[in-house]
Amino acid sequence: MSDLLDAAARVLDLAKAQGLMIATAESCTGGLIAATLTEIAGSSAAFSRGYVTYSNAAKTEMLGVPAALIEAHGAVSEEVARAMAEGAIVAADIAIAVTGIAGPGGATPGKPVGLVHFGLAMRGRITCAEHHVFEGNRRSVRQATLRHALSMMGRVLAQ
Repeated sequence: MSDLLDAAARVLDLAKAQGLMIATAESCTGGLIAATLTEIAGSSAAFSRGYVTYSNAAKTEMLGVPAALIEAHGAVSEEVARAMAEGAIVAADIAIAVTGIAGPGGATPGKPVGLVHFGLAMRGRITCAEHHVFEGNRRSVRQATLRHALSMMGRVLAQ
């Protein structure tokens, strides 16, 4: 856990140094990214808010993800991860979004347990997306997602 807190502190320090505010849009992690960032004292200087959008309706209502996009590609898709990040950026300067299948159920053809899509939006830049298939049980998939989200934000903020 200390490595995750160190990564979160680094992300917050990088954002603070640039005068940027962070938002999170989380599905499969259920708020773990926001919780880890706000575990750091003084995080309010760089953390604006977190959206937990577990249901498709929440993604649409809270982040403006078009229902047609979810219907066409599925909630666990690059397109939805990008739209989630872009929906969250209205409240911040950088937003990370995650949507995936933590398991043990939920897999569909072409979308295995452990598949997670990441979207990262930053003002003035093109939204980027990545996906990974993490091994292990529900907890390990969620922890790996948290770790990768912090790493992804850290890389972008350090550029």
